[in-house]
Amino acid sequence: MRVLGVDPGLRNMGWGIVDVAGSRITHVANGVCHGTGTDLADRLLALHLALTQVIADYAPDQAAIEQTFVNKDAVGTLKLGQARGIALLVVAQAGIKAGEYAPNAVKKAVVGVGHAAKAQIDHMVRLQLPGVQLAGPDAADALAIAITHAHHLQSAGHLSRAIAKAAS
Repeated sequence: MRVLGVDPGLRNMGWGIVDVAGSRITHVANGVCHGTGTDLADRLLALHLALTQVIADYAPDQAAIEQTFVNKDAVGTLKLGQARGIALLVVAQAGIKAGEYAPNAVKKAVVGVGHAAKAQIDHMVRLQLPGVQLAGPDAADALAIAITHAHHLQSAGHLSRAIAKAAS
């Protein structure tokens, strides 16, 4: 199974792809889609086109997108939500169901602490994906989101098998 993780951002949208085989998670690729231009519509279009190309190039089976956290800047939160909407749209257009995770849930799953710093996320992603060359902190966050989703999918698979075994 191939999992795409997306860290939404209006200027920089991180993406990361991992392959999952049993309990093994391996790095495939990571990068950053850039929202170029000064006009909001142009930046959203650039993000849409770039993320669409990532999906075309790597053909993920699953996707996970970080939820927007609300901060004191309502305008900034709204703009971030629009970038997140682009990520959800692109994934849906590809026929891929998206898991959604709160930032603290991702940090807790990857680092073990819900309020981990960016440096801790970067470090743990490097530990879990040996030899990975990160395209930047947004890509590291995206890989953390993909890893989180992979763990959730593995847990769901274990539960499904246990239920099926109990029913037979």
